[in-house]
Amino acid sequence: MTTQLLSTTEHDLERAAELIKSGGLVAIPTETVYGLGANGLDPEAVKKIFLAKGRPQDNPLILHIHDAAQLHDFCREVPETALRLAEAFWPGPLTMILPVREIVPKTTTAGLDTVGVRCPDNDATRKIIRLAGVPIAAPSANTSGKPSTTTAAHVLHDMDGKIDAIVDGGPCRVGVESTIVDLTGPVPRLLRPGGIGPERLEALLGALEIDRAVTGEIARDAVVRAPGMKYKHYAPAAEVLIVEGSSEAAARWVRERFAPGDAVLCFREELPLYEGLNPTAYGLETDPISLSAGLFAALRRLDDGAVKRIFARCPTGGGVNVATRNRLRKSAGFRTVNAEEAAP
Repeated sequence: MTTQLLSTTEHDLERAAELIKSGGLVAIPTETVYGLGANGLDPEAVKKIFLAKGRPQDNPLILHIHDAAQLHDFCREVPETALRLAEAFWPGPLTMILPVREIVPKTTTAGLDTVGVRCPDNDATRKIIRLAGVPIAAPSANTSGKPSTTTAAHVLHDMDGKIDAIVDGGPCRVGVESTIVDLTGPVPRLLRPGGIGPERLEALLGALEIDRAVTGEIARDAVVRAPGMKYKHYAPAAEVLIVEGSSEAAARWVRERFAPGDAVLCFREELPLYEGLNPTAYGLETDPISLSAGLFAALRRLDDGAVKRIFARCPTGGGVNVATRNRLRKSAGFRTVNAEEAAP
Protein backbone atom coordinates (compact mmCIF):
# COMPACT_ATOMS: atom_id res chain seq x y z
CA MET A 1 0.00 0.00 0.00
CA THR A 2 1.24 3.50 -0.85
CA THR A 3 0.35 6.09 1.80
CA GLN A 4 -0.75 9.38 0.22
CA LEU A 5 0.23 12.70 1.79
CA LEU A 6 -2.69 15.12 1.57
CA SER A 7 -3.00 18.81 2.42
CA THR A 8 -5.98 20.73 3.77
CA THR A 9 -7.06 22.08 0.38
CA GLU A 10 -10.66 21.53 -0.67
CA HIS A 11 -9.60 18.92 -3.23
CA ASP A 12 -7.54 16.93 -0.73
CA LEU A 13 -10.22 17.04 1.97
CA GLU A 14 -12.70 15.67 -0.54
CA ARG A 15 -10.20 12.92 -1.36
CA ALA A 16 -9.83 12.09 2.33
CA ALA A 17 -13.62 11.92 2.74
CA GLU A 18 -13.93 9.58 -0.23
CA LEU A 19 -11.31 7.28 1.25
CA ILE A 20 -13.21 7.20 4.55
CA LYS A 21 -16.51 6.49 2.79
CA SER A 22 -14.94 3.63 0.82
CA GLY A 23 -13.61 1.88 3.93
CA GLY A 24 -10.07 3.29 3.93
CA LEU A 25 -7.81 4.49 6.72
CA VAL A 26 -6.89 8.18 6.87
CA ALA A 27 -4.80 9.92 9.53
CA ILE A 28 -6.53 13.16 10.48
CA PRO A 29 -5.23 16.22 12.33
CA THR A 30 -6.91 17.43 15.51
CA GLU A 31 -6.03 19.93 18.21
CA THR A 32 -4.96 17.05 20.51
CA VAL A 33 -3.02 14.45 18.48
CA TYR A 34 -3.33 12.96 15.00
CA GLY A 35 -6.07 10.34 14.78
CA LEU A 36 -6.14 7.16 12.69
CA GLY A 37 -9.58 7.49 11.15
CA ALA A 38 -12.08 5.10 9.58
CA ASN A 39 -15.84 5.01 9.07
CA GLY A 40 -17.04 4.38 12.61
CA LEU A 41 -20.18 2.64 11.35
CA ASP A 42 -18.29 0.13 9.17
CA PRO A 43 -16.98 -2.78 11.27
CA GLU A 44 -14.62 -3.97 8.54
CA ALA A 45 -13.06 -0.51 8.21
CA VAL A 46 -12.74 -0.25 11.99
CA LYS A 47 -10.93 -3.61 12.15
CA LYS A 48 -8.25 -2.11 9.92
CA ILE A 49 -7.49 0.46 12.64
CA PHE A 50 -6.70 -2.28 15.16
CA LEU A 51 -4.52 -4.11 12.64
CA ALA A 52 -2.57 -1.02 11.55
CA LYS A 53 -1.87 0.04 15.14
CA GLY A 54 -1.44 -3.41 16.69
CA ARG A 55 -4.12 -2.27 19.13
CA PRO A 56 -5.82 -4.67 21.58
CA GLN A 57 -9.41 -5.43 20.50
CA ASP A 58 -10.81 -4.63 23.96
CA ASN A 59 -9.68 -1.00 23.77
CA PRO A 60 -12.71 1.07 22.62
CA LEU A 61 -12.52 3.82 20.00
CA ILE A 62 -13.83 7.39 20.03
CA LEU A 63 -16.34 8.61 17.45
CA HIS A 64 -15.53 12.04 16.00
CA ILE A 65 -18.53 14.11 14.89
CA HIS A 66 -18.80 17.55 13.29
CA ASP A 67 -21.35 19.14 15.67
CA ALA A 68 -23.27 18.48 18.88
CA ALA A 69 -26.53 17.78 17.02
CA GLN A 70 -25.02 14.46 15.90
CA LEU A 71 -24.96 13.20 19.48
CA HIS A 72 -28.56 12.09 19.10
CA ASP A 73 -27.68 10.05 15.99
CA PHE A 74 -25.27 7.76 17.81
CA CYS A 75 -26.23 7.97 21.50
CA ARG A 76 -29.35 6.40 22.99
CA GLU A 77 -29.56 8.98 25.75
CA VAL A 78 -28.17 12.52 25.72
CA PRO A 79 -28.58 14.04 29.19
CA GLU A 80 -28.78 17.76 29.79
CA THR A 81 -25.29 17.53 31.30
CA ALA A 82 -23.89 16.42 27.94
CA LEU A 83 -25.50 19.36 26.16
CA ARG A 84 -24.04 21.79 28.69
CA LEU A 85 -20.58 20.29 28.29
CA ALA A 86 -20.87 20.44 24.51
CA GLU A 87 -21.92 24.08 24.63
CA ALA A 88 -19.01 24.95 26.90
CA PHE A 89 -16.20 22.88 25.38
CA TRP A 90 -17.04 21.83 21.79
CA PRO A 91 -15.41 21.97 19.37
CA GLY A 92 -12.59 21.04 21.70
CA PRO A 93 -10.57 18.36 23.50
CA LEU A 94 -13.43 16.73 25.42
CA THR A 95 -14.86 13.23 24.91
CA MET A 96 -18.13 12.19 26.55
CA ILE A 97 -19.08 8.57 27.30
CA LEU A 98 -22.80 7.98 26.66
CA PRO A 99 -25.17 5.03 26.02
CA VAL A 100 -24.68 3.89 22.42
CA ARG A 101 -27.27 3.30 19.69
CA GLU A 102 -27.28 -0.01 17.84
CA ILE A 103 -26.17 1.76 14.64
CA VAL A 104 -22.63 1.86 16.09
CA PRO A 105 -20.96 -1.56 15.70
CA LYS A 106 -19.53 -3.50 18.63
CA THR A 107 -16.16 -3.41 16.89
CA THR A 108 -16.04 0.34 17.52
CA THR A 109 -17.18 0.15 21.15
CA ALA A 110 -15.14 -2.97 22.04
CA GLY A 111 -18.44 -4.69 22.85
CA LEU A 112 -19.57 -2.07 25.36
CA ASP A 113 -23.04 -0.55 25.60
CA THR A 114 -21.47 2.91 25.66
CA VAL A 115 -19.50 5.02 23.20
CA GLY A 116 -17.07 7.93 23.47
CA VAL A 117 -17.95 10.90 21.28
CA ARG A 118 -16.17 14.18 20.63
CA CYS A 119 -16.20 17.13 18.23
CA PRO A 120 -12.58 18.04 17.39
CA ASP A 121 -11.45 21.66 17.22
CA ASN A 122 -9.97 21.34 13.74
CA ASP A 123 -11.75 22.84 10.74
CA ALA A 124 -10.22 20.43 8.22
CA THR A 125 -11.19 17.31 10.13
CA ARG A 126 -14.74 18.51 10.84
CA LYS A 127 -15.08 19.19 7.10
CA ILE A 128 -13.90 15.66 6.28
CA ILE A 129 -16.56 14.30 8.66
CA ARG A 130 -19.27 16.39 6.98
CA LEU A 131 -18.13 15.39 3.49
CA ALA A 132 -17.91 11.71 4.39
CA GLY A 133 -21.37 11.75 5.95
CA VAL A 134 -20.29 9.32 8.69
CA PRO A 135 -18.68 9.64 12.11
CA ILE A 136 -14.97 8.92 12.11
CA ALA A 137 -13.67 6.41 14.64
CA ALA A 138 -10.12 7.48 15.45
CA PRO A 139 -7.60 6.52 18.10
CA SER A 140 -4.18 8.18 18.07
CA ALA A 141 -2.31 7.47 14.82
CA ASN A 142 0.70 5.77 16.41
CA THR A 143 1.86 2.21 16.84
CA SER A 144 0.00 0.96 19.90
CA GLY A 145 1.82 1.73 23.15
CA LYS A 146 4.29 4.15 21.59
CA PRO A 147 4.29 7.97 22.03
CA SER A 148 1.34 9.54 20.24
CA THR A 149 1.71 11.45 16.98
CA THR A 150 1.52 15.25 16.97
CA THR A 151 2.82 15.90 13.42
CA ALA A 152 2.21 14.30 10.03
CA ALA A 153 5.88 13.22 10.01
CA HIS A 154 5.29 11.22 13.21
CA VAL A 155 2.34 9.46 11.57
CA LEU A 156 4.35 8.69 8.46
CA HIS A 157 7.10 7.16 10.59
CA ASP A 158 4.64 4.74 12.23
CA MET A 159 2.07 4.18 9.48
CA ASP A 160 3.80 4.49 6.11
CA GLY A 161 2.52 1.67 3.90
CA LYS A 162 -0.13 0.63 6.45
CA ILE A 163 -2.80 3.28 5.77
CA ASP A 164 -4.27 5.00 2.72
CA ALA A 165 -3.50 8.65 3.49
CA ILE A 166 -2.33 11.28 5.96
CA VAL A 167 -3.86 14.76 6.02
CA ASP A 168 -1.11 17.18 7.08
CA GLY A 169 -2.70 19.85 9.24
CA GLY A 170 0.51 20.98 10.94
CA PRO A 171 1.57 20.40 14.56
CA CYS A 172 -1.15 19.72 17.15
CA ARG A 173 -1.44 22.66 19.52
CA VAL A 174 -2.66 20.78 22.64
CA GLY A 175 -0.48 17.71 22.16
CA VAL A 176 -2.19 15.24 24.51
CA GLU A 177 -5.36 13.25 23.89
CA SER A 178 -8.79 14.54 24.84
CA THR A 179 -10.25 14.63 28.32
CA ILE A 180 -12.73 11.77 28.74
CA VAL A 181 -15.69 12.08 31.12
CA ASP A 182 -18.22 9.29 31.70
CA LEU A 183 -21.78 10.60 31.97
CA THR A 184 -23.54 7.23 32.37
CA GLY A 185 -23.40 7.07 36.17
CA PRO A 186 -25.03 9.12 38.93
CA VAL A 187 -21.93 11.36 39.16
CA PRO A 188 -19.74 12.31 36.16
CA ARG A 189 -16.42 10.44 36.26
CA LEU A 190 -13.10 11.55 34.79
CA LEU A 191 -11.63 8.55 32.95
CA ARG A 192 -8.71 10.31 31.24
CA PRO A 193 -7.34 13.83 31.77
CA GLY A 194 -6.65 15.97 28.72
CA GLY A 195 -6.80 19.51 27.40
CA ILE A 196 -9.82 20.36 29.57
CA GLY A 197 -8.60 20.29 33.16
CA PRO A 198 -10.61 18.72 36.01
CA GLU A 199 -11.16 22.13 37.59
CA ARG A 200 -13.04 23.41 34.53
CA LEU A 201 -15.25 20.34 34.50
CA GLU A 202 -15.99 20.65 38.22
CA ALA A 203 -16.90 24.31 37.79
CA LEU A 204 -19.57 23.34 35.26
CA LEU A 205 -20.71 19.98 36.69
CA GLY A 206 -20.54 20.70 40.39
CA ALA A 207 -19.21 17.21 41.17
CA LEU A 208 -16.65 15.02 39.45
CA GLU A 209 -15.27 11.63 40.45
CA ILE A 210 -11.72 10.73 39.43
CA ASP A 211 -11.23 7.19 38.16
CA ARG A 212 -8.28 5.34 39.69
CA ALA A 213 -6.88 4.74 36.19
CA VAL A 214 -5.98 8.45 36.11
CA THR A 215 -3.40 8.15 38.87
CA GLY A 216 -2.41 4.49 38.91
CA GLU A 217 -2.36 1.15 37.16
CA ILE A 218 -5.44 -1.04 36.86
CA ALA A 219 -5.71 -4.78 36.31
CA ARG A 220 -5.00 -6.03 32.79
CA ASP A 221 -8.24 -8.04 32.83
CA ALA A 222 -10.36 -5.02 33.81
CA VAL A 223 -13.15 -3.94 31.46
CA VAL A 224 -12.57 -0.29 30.59
CA ARG A 225 -15.02 2.26 29.20
CA ALA A 226 -12.55 4.50 27.38
CA PRO A 227 -9.19 4.46 25.60
CA GLY A 228 -5.94 4.99 27.46
CA MET A 229 -7.08 3.51 30.78
CA LYS A 230 -5.68 0.00 30.83
CA TYR A 231 -2.45 -0.66 28.98
CA LYS A 232 1.00 0.89 29.24
CA HIS A 233 0.93 3.78 26.79
CA TYR A 234 2.96 6.58 25.28
CA ALA A 235 6.25 4.80 25.95
CA PRO A 236 9.55 4.85 24.04
CA ALA A 237 11.68 1.70 23.95
CA ALA A 238 13.83 3.05 26.80
CA GLU A 239 12.89 2.65 30.45
CA VAL A 240 11.36 5.89 31.78
CA LEU A 241 11.82 6.91 35.41
CA ILE A 242 10.10 10.03 36.75
CA VAL A 243 12.24 12.04 39.16
CA GLU A 244 10.21 14.27 41.47
CA GLY A 245 11.36 16.98 43.86
CA SER A 246 12.92 20.41 43.44
CA SER A 247 14.90 21.16 40.30
CA GLU A 248 18.18 21.21 42.20
CA ALA A 249 17.54 18.01 44.16
CA ALA A 250 16.43 16.16 41.03
CA ALA A 251 19.51 17.26 39.10
CA ARG A 252 21.85 16.15 41.90
CA TRP A 253 20.08 12.77 42.12
CA VAL A 254 20.30 12.22 38.35
CA ARG A 255 23.96 13.29 38.11
CA GLU A 256 24.91 10.74 40.78
CA ARG A 257 23.34 7.93 38.76
CA PHE A 258 23.76 9.02 35.14
CA ALA A 259 25.47 6.40 32.97
CA PRO A 260 26.12 5.71 29.28
CA GLY A 261 22.81 5.10 27.52
CA ASP A 262 20.94 7.44 29.88
CA ALA A 263 19.05 10.59 28.86
CA VAL A 264 17.30 13.45 30.61
CA LEU A 265 13.87 14.86 29.77
CA CYS A 266 13.33 18.13 31.59
CA PHE A 267 11.80 21.61 31.59
CA ARG A 268 13.56 24.24 29.50
CA GLU A 269 14.35 26.25 32.64
CA GLU A 270 16.31 23.26 33.97
CA LEU A 271 18.63 22.76 30.99
CA PRO A 272 21.63 24.47 32.70
CA LEU A 273 21.34 22.01 35.62
CA TYR A 274 21.98 19.09 33.24
CA GLU A 275 24.81 20.65 31.26
CA GLY A 276 27.06 17.96 29.83
CA LEU A 277 24.31 15.31 29.92
CA ASN A 278 22.77 16.34 26.58
CA PRO A 279 19.31 16.96 28.09
CA THR A 280 16.10 17.27 26.06
CA ALA A 281 13.57 19.95 27.05
CA TYR A 282 9.91 19.47 26.19
CA GLY A 283 8.58 22.87 27.22
CA LEU A 284 8.60 25.57 29.87
CA GLU A 285 7.54 24.67 33.40
CA THR A 286 5.84 28.08 33.55
CA ASP A 287 3.88 27.39 30.32
CA PRO A 288 1.80 24.20 30.78
CA ILE A 289 0.51 24.13 27.20
CA SER A 290 4.10 24.11 25.91
CA LEU A 291 4.71 20.98 28.00
CA SER A 292 1.63 19.12 26.73
CA ALA A 293 2.32 20.18 23.15
CA GLY A 294 5.99 19.17 23.32
CA LEU A 295 5.86 15.95 25.34
CA PHE A 296 5.25 13.31 22.67
CA ALA A 297 7.62 14.90 20.15
CA ALA A 298 10.36 14.87 22.79
CA LEU A 299 9.69 11.24 23.73
CA ARG A 300 9.89 10.33 20.04
CA ARG A 301 13.26 12.11 19.69
CA LEU A 302 14.57 9.98 22.54
CA ASP A 303 13.18 6.76 21.05
CA ASP A 304 16.24 6.16 18.85
CA GLY A 305 17.58 2.86 20.14
CA ALA A 306 20.72 4.34 21.69
CA VAL A 307 18.85 5.57 24.77
CA LYS A 308 18.24 2.85 27.37
CA ARG A 309 16.96 4.89 30.31
CA ILE A 310 15.25 8.29 30.54
CA PHE A 311 15.18 10.38 33.71
CA ALA A 312 12.04 12.50 33.29
CA ARG A 313 10.82 15.59 35.07
CA CYS A 314 7.07 15.86 35.54
CA PRO A 315 4.93 18.99 36.06
CA THR A 316 2.84 19.53 39.18
CA GLY A 317 -0.45 21.39 39.57
CA GLY A 318 -3.78 21.34 37.78
CA GLY A 319 -5.15 22.17 34.36
CA VAL A 320 -3.49 20.48 31.40
CA ASN A 321 -0.57 19.57 33.68
CA VAL A 322 -2.81 16.79 35.04
CA ALA A 323 -2.87 15.26 31.55
CA THR A 324 0.86 15.72 30.93
CA ARG A 325 1.60 14.10 34.28
CA ASN A 326 -0.76 11.22 33.47
CA ARG A 327 0.92 10.55 30.11
CA LEU A 328 4.41 10.64 31.59
CA ARG A 329 3.42 8.33 34.43
CA LYS A 330 1.92 5.86 31.97
CA SER A 331 5.03 6.01 29.78
CA ALA A 332 7.04 5.17 32.91
CA GLY A 333 4.71 2.38 34.01
CA PHE A 334 4.18 4.61 37.09
CA ARG A 335 7.84 4.23 38.17
CA THR A 336 8.61 7.32 40.25
CA VAL A 337 11.27 8.42 42.71
CA ASN A 338 11.33 11.53 44.91
CA ALA A 339 14.86 12.92 44.82
CA GLU A 340 14.38 14.70 48.15
CA GLU A 341 13.29 11.55 49.96
CA ALA A 342 15.34 8.84 48.23
CA ALA A 343 18.39 7.45 49.97
CA PRO A 344 21.72 8.76 48.59
